[in-house]
Amino acid sequence: MKRVAVYCGSCMGSRVEYRQAAEELGHLLVARNIGLVYGGGRVGLMGAIAKSVLDDGGEAIGVIPRFLEKEEIVHRHLTELHLVDTMHQRKMKMAELAEGFIAMPGGFGTLEEWFEMLTWAQIGQHQKPVALLNVSGYFDPLLEMIDRGYEECFIRPEFRDMVIRDSDPARLLDRMESFKPIKLEKWNGLEKV
Repeated sequence: MKRVAVYCGSCMGSRVEYRQAAEELGHLLVARNIGLVYGGGRVGLMGAIAKSVLDDGGEAIGVIPRFLEKEEIVHRHLTELHLVDTMHQRKMKMAELAEGFIAMPGGFGTLEEWFEMLTWAQIGQHQKPVALLNVSGYFDPLLEMIDRGYEECFIRPEFRDMVIRDSDPARLLDRMESFKPIKLEKWNGLEKV
């Protein structure tokens, strides 16, 4: 993988472990020569991971909609900054630039952007790894909901298993780098057209 998109909070959250994990992931990306693609902010976990990447001399590419371009939000010292008009354009540009996707703790935006990448993988729009960095069990309830979707026959086992998950950033990157995409013959019980 040359670049990974990381979705995470624009605030730090309530646990110091969230910031520590963002910084550790940033250092690991640089050590593995993997560029960061992220939402372009300089605050919260987004700012923490970008700072760790930049401090280590790595590549940090931000993608942010113009309506969020307030001076106190946007990071002005990135390797590249892409300004777009809409949130949809932001997701498209990040997907275009990245070869894998990671969600860290965050709110609605983090979940929405990550789930869109997972859905695109399910329907064959890309064959890139989609992962959760489950810091301090943050995503445990979400993983339980995914398992519930499987148990209730809304999520097929191969799609549930498509979610790469780990609490350790290094192991998560290892698993992403060894990811093998599933071959889609059909999805949701229907033949693929």
